[in-house]
Amino acid sequence: MTRSTDIIIIGAGIAGSACAIELARQGHRTLLLDRQQFPRHKTCGEFMSPETREMLEHLDLNLLEAEQATSLMDHATIILPDGGEIEAPLPGTAYGISRYVLDQLLHHQVQEAGASIITKANITATRQLENKQYEVEVKQGDEYIRYQTKAVIGAHGSKKLRGTHSEAGLRDETIYVGVKSHYRGIRIPARVELYFCNGGYVGISPIENGMVNVAALLTLDSVQGSGKSVPEILQAAALTNRKLADRLMEGSTVQGTQVSVAPLQLSIVPEPWSSYPHIGDTMLVIPPLCGDGMSIALRSAIMCARWTDAYLKDELQYDAWQNGYTREAKREFAPLLRRARTIQQLAFAKTHRFYPALVRMFPRLASYVVKATRLSSMR
Repeated sequence: MTRSTDIIIIGAGIAGSACAIELARQGHRTLLLDRQQFPRHKTCGEFMSPETREMLEHLDLNLLEAEQATSLMDHATIILPDGGEIEAPLPGTAYGISRYVLDQLLHHQVQEAGASIITKANITATRQLENKQYEVEVKQGDEYIRYQTKAVIGAHGSKKLRGTHSEAGLRDETIYVGVKSHYRGIRIPARVELYFCNGGYVGISPIENGMVNVAALLTLDSVQGSGKSVPEILQAAALTNRKLADRLMEGSTVQGTQVSVAPLQLSIVPEPWSSYPHIGDTMLVIPPLCGDGMSIALRSAIMCARWTDAYLKDELQYDAWQNGYTREAKREFAPLLRRARTIQQLAFAKTHRFYPALVRMFPRLASYVVKATRLSSMR
C-alpha cells in the first residue's frame, strides 16, 4: 500500500512533536511517526530551563496552566564527593515536569494543529529518490505501508535508523549509560541538585505531584557490576557521594518509572543533516550536566520547521534548504556544544574538589558557568 503526505517526521518526542506542530500550523500535511507507544517514561533529566519555557510558550503550551502541579526552580546546587557544594542562581525560573506528562501535552497540541500521529510504527527503510523526494517504508502490525513525501525530518534520537550511517568523528568514544527513576518522599527546595560520583553524576529535581526525578549519566565502566536494575545502579553510584546516599534514603522509588538507555555517546560536533535534516538528539547529544537538552530540541525543531516550510512552499530549492538549515544549526549550536564539552571535562577533572573554594574567591564564576551553557533568547 502506498500513501502520500507533505512531510514525515520520524520520532514523536519533544523535537519531533514541536516540529510537527509548527509545520501543521503552516498548512502542511504532517505525519509524525514513532516506533514506541505513548505516553511512556523516558531517560531524561526532566528539567526545563527558562529558554525551554519560552519555546513551549511559542508553541502555545503554558505549563503553569496544565492540570499537573509543575514544580519551579530558581537555582542549582552541585555537591561534590567530598561534601563540598557550589550554588548558583539560574538565569530565570526553570520548570520540572516529567516526560510522561510533557509528551502527552505536546501530542495534544500536535493533534490540535492538524497533524497525524502514528505510534508503534517500525521504520523499515528510508530512501531518497532521484527527484529528491523520499520514500519511507513503515511496518504497522502485520501491514507494510510506503509513504511518498517531499521531505523527511529525523527526530529519532541518537540511535540511527536501519540502513543509515554517519561520518566518523561525530561522537565521543566514551560510552555512557543513562538511567532514570521517580521517587516519593524526597523533599528538596526550589532547585536542581547535581551530585558528582565515581564515573559521572546524578541529578535530582522536583517534578509534578510531589515527586522528584533522579537521573544519572555514568560511564559504562563504572556501572559494570553494580546490578541490573535502575535503583541498584543509583545506589551503587551513591556509594561515592555520601550526601547523595542520604538523599536517596529519604524516599522510595515510584514503580514503573525506571528506564535506562545505553550505549550513549556525547556529540563532538553537531550533525544537522545526513540524507535529511536532523533535530533534537539526532542532531546533537549535549552533556546532561548542562541541563539544556530540552531547549536545544525545541530550538532546533522550530528552526528546522522554518526552513522546511519554505522548501515545502517551493520558496527554496532542495540545496538551499539543506545548506541554509545546516549553516544556521552549526552557527547556533556548535559554540554551545564546545562550551558544554569544556565544562564536562572540568567536572570530571580530579581537581574538582578545589572548585567550591574558587567560587568563594570569585562569586560570579558559578553564574558565568551556568549562563555559558544556555541558548540565547528567541526574542
